[in-house]
Amino acid sequence: MADHSVEITEGCRLPVLRKNQENEDEWPLAEILSVKDIHGKKLYYVHYIDFNKRLDEWVTPDRLDIKKLQFPKKEAKTPMKDGLPGSRPSSPERDVKRKAESVSLATQVTAATPVPSLPSSAEASQASVYPTMRDSSFSIKSRDEHEPLTSLTTNGTTSIQRHLIPPPPGRKRKSCGGTDEMVKMFQNNSPRCSTIYLLPGEDSQDSSDGIPSAPRMTGSLVSDRSHDDIVTRMKNIDCIELGRHRLKPWYFSPYPQELTSLLILYLCEFCLKYLKSLKCLQRHLTKCNLRHPPGNEIYRKGTISFFEIDGRKNKAYSQNLCLLAKCFLDHKTLYYDTDPFLFYVMTEYDSKGFHIVGYFSKEKESTEDYNVACILTLPPYQRRGYGKLLIEFSYELSKVEGKTGTPEKPLSDLGLLSYRSYWSQTILEILMDLKSENGERPQITINEISEITSVKKEDVISTLQYLNLINYYKGQYILTLSEDIVEGHERAMQKRHLRIDPKCLHFTPKDWSKRGKW
Repeated sequence: MADHSVEITEGCRLPVLRKNQENEDEWPLAEILSVKDIHGKKLYYVHYIDFNKRLDEWVTPDRLDIKKLQFPKKEAKTPMKDGLPGSRPSSPERDVKRKAESVSLATQVTAATPVPSLPSSAEASQASVYPTMRDSSFSIKSRDEHEPLTSLTTNGTTSIQRHLIPPPPGRKRKSCGGTDEMVKMFQNNSPRCSTIYLLPGEDSQDSSDGIPSAPRMTGSLVSDRSHDDIVTRMKNIDCIELGRHRLKPWYFSPYPQELTSLLILYLCEFCLKYLKSLKCLQRHLTKCNLRHPPGNEIYRKGTISFFEIDGRKNKAYSQNLCLLAKCFLDHKTLYYDTDPFLFYVMTEYDSKGFHIVGYFSKEKESTEDYNVACILTLPPYQRRGYGKLLIEFSYELSKVEGKTGTPEKPLSDLGLLSYRSYWSQTILEILMDLKSENGERPQITINEISEITSVKKEDVISTLQYLNLINYYKGQYILTLSEDIVEGHERAMQKRHLRIDPKCLHFTPKDWSKRGKW
């Protein structure tokens, strides 16, 4: 449908033909990011608006609906400054940059790098891992209405509010207070349905501690702020061959420029070294003695093993792992300094060796109680329970360390789904196993749930809110486990065949603060 008389340039928007999940034709609006000419035939790299970047692709002109072409909007004329036409209003960023450039010219050195701007509200909102509530009137409240209280806005971001959102008419509802509420459980008329009472403790108070309002700017993989760079917005690797699998990357990864023109990038599945041809890979395999990731095997049950890899001792492997992971993670960016990190690689064993399934990384020392910096299950192994197994293993390590943990934000869309599901199943498992003693209703605090599971208190509360379990009834906080929730949980647990066995874990935590350079 392309009209060759009209020149389509970068920044143009128009409908593009693609197949949806039902293999039906659809015409979503897309933006042209790049244009290239191969043997006289033009190809267009498009990003589908409001779709995930992993769906971006090169398309031929016949898939473009030129009749609805939207040209890029021209920038509005900037107001004058000091009566000089064309001058833009002053800003701290521009002034700093201008001063840096003037110093650079005076001293005959290269220009200073512009000072990065503070994260925008949109970027800050990505930092929240806490899910959107089903009821916008549902927030964490305390007895003292003048205390600042943590709540979840309807767009899923964390906010601090000093006012109470009125409940809907005819419904007296409040959510749980702080983290020391007592939980009382009794059986309802239906044996499949139970209710838990949450009674505010004496020291109950709301706190926003531990809930980050913006992505942290340390770590090997942190929030990606390079979306304005057209190069990093485009996939640069067509295909990766890793062992018996061929993977189609989802996102940009900073592999060497000379490798981006290859039809297939070959990786050694044991050391993850990248090679430009099958012949090079075959020659490498005759020299590579590895049949498992370098490092210590700290867990084995059946065919599943976990290896702990020090980012300082095995720098080449760790960097290659980060390069591979960046192909499938958009909200992270790569740092080559892997020294402050540990990598936990999950593998499947067969007669040929230990094949990588997924991994997660964590800081050796984290001031924010992060137990995961980056987590990934490779595409061939997704939707098979390995993601939850990685998450469960990260919390088992936290239990051995005697800490509570939470993943570094922001999570990818798939990572957020996995964590929500894991938290829900883990907390429901605790609540449903509560038994009464001496005829009294069983009691448990949010702190105790956190200590048992090693899930951070904020994540426990946000999960209870996400499940819409908390209500306020006759002066008490209650959790109502409906029959649907109970049955849904039991069905999910029947499908969850892969579990971590703590008896098979051989792990001794190290005190990294006493080590000079890790």
